[in-house]
Amino acid sequence: MDDDIQYLRNIGISAHIDSGKTTLTERILYYTKRIFAVHEVKGKDGVGATMDSMELEKERGITISSAATYCEWNGYKINIIDTPGHVDFTIEVERALRVLDSSILVLCGVGGVQSQSITVDRQMNRYKVPRVAFINKCDRAGANPYRVVDQLREKLNHNPVLMQIPIGLEGNFCGVIDLVSMKAIYFEGPFGENLQIRQIPSAFLEEATSRREDLLEAVSMFSDDLMEAIFEDRVNEELIIKAVREGTLSRQLTPVFVGSAYKNIGVQPLLDAVTNYLPSPAEVKNSALDMDQGEKEVSISTDPNEPLVSLAFKLEITPYGQLTYLRIYQGSLNKGDDLINTRTRKKIKVGRLIRMHADEMEDIQRAGAGDIVALFGVDCFSGDTFTDGTLNYTMTSIFVPEPVISLTVSPKDNKSNTNMAKALDRFIREDPTFQSWVDKESGQTIISGMGELHLEIYVERMKREFGAEVDTGIPRVAYRETISRRVEFNYIHKKQTGGAGQYGRVAGFMEPLKEGTYEFVNAVKGGVIPAEFIPAVDKGFRSCLKKGLLIGYPVLRIKITVNDGQYHAVDSSERAFIQAAIGAFKQAYVKARPVILEPIMRVTVEGPSEFQGNIMSSINQRRGLIMSSAEDGVFTTIEAEVPLAEMFGYATTLRSMSQGKAEFSMEFSRYSEVPVSVEKELKLRYNKKL
Repeated sequence: MDDDIQYLRNIGISAHIDSGKTTLTERILYYTKRIFAVHEVKGKDGVGATMDSMELEKERGITISSAATYCEWNGYKINIIDTPGHVDFTIEVERALRVLDSSILVLCGVGGVQSQSITVDRQMNRYKVPRVAFINKCDRAGANPYRVVDQLREKLNHNPVLMQIPIGLEGNFCGVIDLVSMKAIYFEGPFGENLQIRQIPSAFLEEATSRREDLLEAVSMFSDDLMEAIFEDRVNEELIIKAVREGTLSRQLTPVFVGSAYKNIGVQPLLDAVTNYLPSPAEVKNSALDMDQGEKEVSISTDPNEPLVSLAFKLEITPYGQLTYLRIYQGSLNKGDDLINTRTRKKIKVGRLIRMHADEMEDIQRAGAGDIVALFGVDCFSGDTFTDGTLNYTMTSIFVPEPVISLTVSPKDNKSNTNMAKALDRFIREDPTFQSWVDKESGQTIISGMGELHLEIYVERMKREFGAEVDTGIPRVAYRETISRRVEFNYIHKKQTGGAGQYGRVAGFMEPLKEGTYEFVNAVKGGVIPAEFIPAVDKGFRSCLKKGLLIGYPVLRIKITVNDGQYHAVDSSERAFIQAAIGAFKQAYVKARPVILEPIMRVTVEGPSEFQGNIMSSINQRRGLIMSSAEDGVFTTIEAEVPLAEMFGYATTLRSMSQGKAEFSMEFSRYSEVPVSVEKELKLRYNKKL
């Protein structure tokens, strides 16, 4: 059984911030005997949750970096990745879902489907990840799992089916009724480790019977055998489990479980659901691109005897060097094997092969397809593919969103300067959404990321992990430029010095593009520009996109069509046509009425209803547009779109206006044209620097 891939599960635990993912993982580790004491995320013992191994995570009570662990349950091996809920660390969720076969979507019994739940659900859809839902915190005041099921259907377009119903709710929540076996399950002992299976209490029997009929009706769509059994009144647990599994693997059904991880209710049945309903690596279709056949898509199998294909999906810096997390898709890996990095074609030797348990390591000799392992001392980037050298395959890359906010950082002394350079090099390798560069004009080092918290954490890590004391500047928004009308250009680049000169003429037009960054159209006929110089024209235009002429930010949404030109038999060259394109761009861009675009964030504010008016007016004052407002008795959720430039310091404002009871999350939505008054101010500010 040990080597049987059918008994392996790779799962992620993802949710909105503060829904209880890390607490749930802590209980799973306790019940699977990986840990022998339970610690809370914000525990008074100062230990912090097992999966929050970073000091910053323990202090703030949030998950920053996705942590991997491994456990066993009823003969099944389970690799678990606990991912952050905060949108600033969205890349951690992206890369976890890229390598996982399935996921547990954790939802708060009170908050229900929240803004970040929608984001992680969208990420799961991107990677076609089957999932089960766990409605947590059913012990809290205001918990209503039935409302959450409705929200799964309405907000996320799921086909949710309750597999359990709660016995009591809020303060009376004491167990669950399993609708498959039609038994009541109670969780006894200090940490709910002793399961007591009893008859369903008479007060809940009618509801349980009705809900079971709903369950059978929904899952019979996925099994003819079950449908026949319903008509012939011979339904058994095995038929139901088989049908639910079928629906879950096809992603047309979401089994829903209820519980409270903090109160130790409902976790063991959820583990059973992971083994019963979620796929093994062999049941998931994976593909790679064959670089020897022009990036042709090829499917890869989970056969351990096939040539090795694996993906480095996460890098971590430890006191002993770089730790590279690897998901093996095909073949097997032994300690001492040679690997080839497809991107660099460099060969590396596997010195140590490790299975991770949060920040603890377990040395292993061999790993097969489906396993998630870690290697030491491998020089690579996140997203690199490793093979045994017989195949030139690369795995499809991870979706990386563009950074939206920047900060200047300057070291306080020479020692910090060296350490800061080391830290930035490490962070860029670790996190594709984190960028760093030196501004040519000012000579300042600039870092970019997904939000204030994202950059704040990295600045803090520079101090703690690398001993780099730095000063930070004012946060800068990642503005963009575009054009608002079509304009023609006709430009001649002519330079005559001693010997051969430079000559190239390009003509055509530039126009706004609805979406995307840049599109180049070659409409040249009759060879007026030789074919070999067309790429040089494209290259010239591309070089202009890095810095617009309005306020010096990158240019988006522009389409350039070249339909005419001229060359000289002696003086024309690639360089001449690059310069001609640059001149044409400058000539036309100013006439095309350029405008400034700013990042608009999707903001969700949740707080007590008594502060609803104040919260709405604070959003309006920040040029925000309120999209929806939902009130649930004492609690209000407001969704709005607000320019990022107006959101700096909002956490403090919100805290003071709501007595610390409201919270907000935000994520990038789109780029939008700035109002005229803001444009004038930005032109004044940035033109001084240009």
